[in-house]
Amino acid sequence: MGNGITQVFARHGYSVTLCDVEPSVLERALERVRKNLERQVSKGRMTEAEQSATLARISTVGDRAALAGCDFVVEAAWERLETKSELFSALARICRPGVILASNTSSISITELMTATERPERFIGLHFFNPVPLMKLVEVVRTVATAHEVYETAYEFAKKLGKVPVRTSDKTGFIVNRLLVPYLLDAIRAYEEGVGSIDDIDNAMKLGCGYPMGPFTLLDFVGLETTYYITHVMYDEFKERRFASPPLLKRLVMAGWYGRKTGKGFYDYSDPNNPKPNRL
Repeated sequence: MGNGITQVFARHGYSVTLCDVEPSVLERALERVRKNLERQVSKGRMTEAEQSATLARISTVGDRAALAGCDFVVEAAWERLETKSELFSALARICRPGVILASNTSSISITELMTATERPERFIGLHFFNPVPLMKLVEVVRTVATAHEVYETAYEFAKKLGKVPVRTSDKTGFIVNRLLVPYLLDAIRAYEEGVGSIDDIDNAMKLGCGYPMGPFTLLDFVGLETTYYITHVMYDEFKERRFASPPLLKRLVMAGWYGRKTGKGFYDYSDPNNPKPNRL
């Protein structure tokens, strides 16, 4: 998500400082941005000059102190409350008072993250969707403490990035995951109960509902460990079965089968161009 957000910001004329404590992560992120831009050039959607200008707007750093001069900071760390809270606590000490701090979290309470900063009025949720350069939607999430001008600035900023922002309040899962996660979990339960095979359920939802991906393909794309963690956040909030993780999802995550990123999930990606459903 971080490299995608970086690409979009830089593509729309903003200077971007991409920060991570691991040099290898920064290298991979910058390489992915470079490849994405090269693909745009090859398709005639961008000139080589625009590609060079976009890359020139990106700098990479490993020290958070380098973010002191930024006007707008977006966090895209692991979907873990402790990780994000520690990061925002550090950013609150580093960044100047007028900076807007935004989280790209897909499920964690923006209000809970806000408490780590001691600047609640300047804190907001800005939830992009993967892959960021292609997906138009951005959920702009306000808390009860978010200043009105900060909310409006974030909303207008998303539009300047070529996105379609939607306004939502700080309710766990926001709009998309509040509706999407129960659907994905029900697909897993349907498979567990023998309603259909993995590929049959995927095809049924694609052809029957017009979805671009079936639920299992989407789960593998998002990452099973990410979905598994989101289920815990949402179940803790609502205490409803529809948000609880099915046993099969837990077993796959425990086995290290996270989906595309590990080569195995509901599908086997030994041949990435022709994934085969696993026997589970």
